[in-house]
Amino acid sequence: MALQDVCKWQAPDAQEPEPHLPQAGSWAVPRGCDPQTFLQINGPRLAHGTTTLAFRFRHGVIAAADTRSSCGSYVACPASRKVIPVHQHLLGTTSGTSADCVTWYRVLQRELRLRALREGQLPSVASAAKLLSAMMSRYRGLDLCVATALCGWDRSGPALFYVYSDGTRLQGDIFSVGSGSPYAYGVLDHGYRYDMTTQEAYALARCAVAHATHRDAYSGGSVDLFHVRESGWEYVSRNDACVLYTELQKLPEPELEEEASQAHPEAATPHKAGEGGELSAEAKGGETRRLQDANRD
Repeated sequence: MALQDVCKWQAPDAQEPEPHLPQAGSWAVPRGCDPQTFLQINGPRLAHGTTTLAFRFRHGVIAAADTRSSCGSYVACPASRKVIPVHQHLLGTTSGTSADCVTWYRVLQRELRLRALREGQLPSVASAAKLLSAMMSRYRGLDLCVATALCGWDRSGPALFYVYSDGTRLQGDIFSVGSGSPYAYGVLDHGYRYDMTTQEAYALARCAVAHATHRDAYSGGSVDLFHVRESGWEYVSRNDACVLYTELQKLPEPELEEEASQAHPEAATPHKAGEGGELSAEAKGGETRRLQDANRD
């Protein structure tokens, strides 16, 4: 106390706001700067990475994703859930900023519940995708980062839509979103068929995500697998991505000779005499040449 009296120093009132701090609800940026421009120039550059995929086939829609959540150069969460249920017949994969994805899915869940109460039935997958696209398009240019694949089953059957935060909305059979999507697309394009069995679809989804996590530095953890049926969505399994990739490497690969014989069956089939003593085309050609040589002599 003696030193305070000598220096004539008084402690500031804790109830009064600090004059150098911004007021509540304002941006902590220099005076005269636009917050959006300042954040675009001086804001942090975070490296986002994930692998999510979804595809439609005759038994429903498959959604799969890894579980590693990255922020910058470190792993923020090794077991995050990147497939979010919207209602009992609709799922959504999340890619982008985690906070943005979770917030907009909560908004979508609320709006769909309100529509279901007003209309007496759940909206279609196309209506949900259109609603999410319209809501996010109003925030275009404000650094909103949401890329999702809406997987559902409605009155028209299995449906799949891709929605981006700038308002983009696409319908298709295969979508993969995230930094590992190029690797996942390579596996999906090779093995996808609409008439696959359920087990073949499960194997294809696991294989695509496992290979993507092996090649992509920002993907990893485990592989979550979901299946949307007519009766609703089902959480199928969670497998360790590293163990799954090792098991896939141990599977026997088809022989090159078998692949060549399937691609060119006529090259692998020998020319033999058919039933009833008929000669093959090559044998008939040789016999004709011999008859021509005999007549010429």
